[in-house]
Amino acid sequence: MAGQQFQYDDSGNTFFYFLTSFVGLIVIPATYYLWPRDQNAEQLRLKSLRRVHGRCLWYRLRLMKSQQSFVPTLKKAALLFGWAVFLLLAYKVSKLDREYQEYNPYEVLNLDPGASLSEIKKQYRVLSLKYHPDKGGNEATFMRIAKAYAALTNEQSRQNWEIYGNPDGPGATSFGIALPAWIVDQKNSMLVLLVYGLAFMVILPVVVGTWWYRSIRYSGDQILINTTQLFMHFMYKTPNMNMKRLAMVLTAAFEFDPRSNKDATIRPTDNIEVPQLIRELGNINVKKKEPPFCYPYSLKARVLVLAHLARMEVSEELEEDQRFVVRKSPALLQEMINVGCQLTMMANSRGGFHAPRLVTIENCMKLTQMIVQGLQESKSPLLQLPHFEEEHLRYCISKKYKVRSLQDLVSLKDSDRRSMLRFLGEEKYDEVLSVLGSFPHITMDTKLQVLDDEDSNNITAGSIVTVTVTLTRKRMAEVFEKEQDSTPCLTEEAATTEEAQGDSSKTKTKVWQNKSKGAKKTAKSKKKKLTKKKATPAPAKTKQANGNVAGNEVVVAAAAAAAVVKEDEDEVSDKGSESDEGEANKDSPSERDEDSDKQSDTEVDEIAGDDEEEWEALQQSIQRRERALLETKSKVTHPVYSLYFPEEKQEWWWLYIADRRDQTLVSMPYHVCTLKDTEEVELKFPAPSKTGNYQYSVILRSDSYLGLDQIKPLKLEVHEAKAMLDNHPQWDIPDTEEEDEEQEDSDGIEESEDDDEDND
Repeated sequence: MAGQQFQYDDSGNTFFYFLTSFVGLIVIPATYYLWPRDQNAEQLRLKSLRRVHGRCLWYRLRLMKSQQSFVPTLKKAALLFGWAVFLLLAYKVSKLDREYQEYNPYEVLNLDPGASLSEIKKQYRVLSLKYHPDKGGNEATFMRIAKAYAALTNEQSRQNWEIYGNPDGPGATSFGIALPAWIVDQKNSMLVLLVYGLAFMVILPVVVGTWWYRSIRYSGDQILINTTQLFMHFMYKTPNMNMKRLAMVLTAAFEFDPRSNKDATIRPTDNIEVPQLIRELGNINVKKKEPPFCYPYSLKARVLVLAHLARMEVSEELEEDQRFVVRKSPALLQEMINVGCQLTMMANSRGGFHAPRLVTIENCMKLTQMIVQGLQESKSPLLQLPHFEEEHLRYCISKKYKVRSLQDLVSLKDSDRRSMLRFLGEEKYDEVLSVLGSFPHITMDTKLQVLDDEDSNNITAGSIVTVTVTLTRKRMAEVFEKEQDSTPCLTEEAATTEEAQGDSSKTKTKVWQNKSKGAKKTAKSKKKKLTKKKATPAPAKTKQANGNVAGNEVVVAAAAAAAVVKEDEDEVSDKGSESDEGEANKDSPSERDEDSDKQSDTEVDEIAGDDEEEWEALQQSIQRRERALLETKSKVTHPVYSLYFPEEKQEWWWLYIADRRDQTLVSMPYHVCTLKDTEEVELKFPAPSKTGNYQYSVILRSDSYLGLDQIKPLKLEVHEAKAMLDNHPQWDIPDTEEEDEEQEDSDGIEESEDDDEDND
């Protein structure tokens, strides 16, 4: 009976197969994921950004890092060494001899396959005389010869050889274990046991425990849980937080404490350099004894952040710590915004405490902009541009130009802009224009509706309102190129003619000014009145136009518009008289019934067409949302121009709806991280429970630039919700139908009884 045998590889050949497979499983994926990407592509990218971002701190640090980094070379060397080992093992395996050979009795007897029985016996006698032990031959060879002879002459042995490949029948199945025999040798048992115990009882638990201890200390955004709890405590304690208090809470984060974060450092020289910076900065609440604001790490971080906002120079040792603090600050402020949103939702749902004020959350956003650009709150946004200093602002805010923002600078004519920036040379002026042209210009379109409702434009109390905001990003260069193309071409005569055309176009009926369905029903009653009207209102309109606009051309345009209106009225009156005559001729009631049926059919078709359009729009929005959920967009948008930020940052935005009168959030801020060209965002919020008109604001804020925020008004008219119908017509079943159903049921019962009788 067949059995199983497990044996270790004494020769070590099987172990090479295992080792080759193991090394290949490591080397091949590691090469795909760890091989350094093309350094030339990164160098080309940096070269393309040099004209605009060449003066930025992050750009200079990136160039230095790419020149001094040896990590890509070490990765390449390690991966090449792994491939060399893998190829060497593969070559070794290819040269190994196969230990297993198929048993063939014809080869043992030195016969050709298919030899006759007489030839087999003759060859056996010859070999027996040669290898028999009594004749001085080899016993093992003789046993192999006897076994081969029996396999070819004995019927049972031959059948076993043909079926199992062995004359003795099925043998034991042998499994080779790809480990050398010395591992299970009695001499090496203690050493092997020690290695196993060290690997699985010491090293593995320590590695898993260290990873678990570190992971539970951080949130999903890699922020310490203790920092999140700290932010929640102070935002709950101080709902209305000014910028000074906000900076103190930010720098109290445990990311800056060396006991919680090994990257944070406290140097012995801090006792000398930090007090010196405090004296230069002035009042920063040093004497405040409230923990953790009075701790050394918090005080140092606060001083470094305020020195960064003031663009003060610090020593080389403090500069390294300052870069660490500044690099961490945007993520911490984003966590603070998330905490404020959580407290707002808790206050709206549970009540019992005051939610953070809108000004607190907006101060967090503004502080992010200030840290990225290295500017204080009171400074001009123009200082974000290169070569602009405080003394240069007096040229911009003069009475002649009145330039106080980036938009004002863009809207200037090129000649005025060059005259205002006469303190800059040609190269510096071109660099300023290049940087200004790379700044983003966002256009924001909003659409208000109630999804999954019969009337999506009717907002009722308590309904879920969806505001679809479409953001389109363009470069500032495109904006002032269009203005330069359009502004010089306009003359005074062209302007007056455009105004006249605008006034005349106002009198014409637009597509969206067509009569509604309700007006169509009363059209017949109004047609008779239109025929009786005279053309007297036309001169009154011309007088009105003359009173508002001066000039002969405007008078002519207004008169032409009045003539158009008069002709339209005449046509309407003619049509009305014809329809009256037609109605008079229709004396029979059958003709009137036919007209009413046709009119009802057209109204039903129009309603069905509107329903189909709404259904298609709903399906498109659902498909768009499903694609947005499945599609993962890259968060790499456009690099931010920041002179003093130590890390490359991408343009991201906050979008939310707020009630600025009550200083409350209406919808939670949505962090737009994928705006390259166009992005569509849906903001949802519950409509107020009381009917009336409400004035909200859709606000777009940058997390990187100062002075590019946008606020768009949003008017909300809330109507009373429709009452639920107790008896819907859908459930009103006529009596005749109920009687028919009862009759059918009774007929079915009678038929079943008749069938039962027949079966009996």
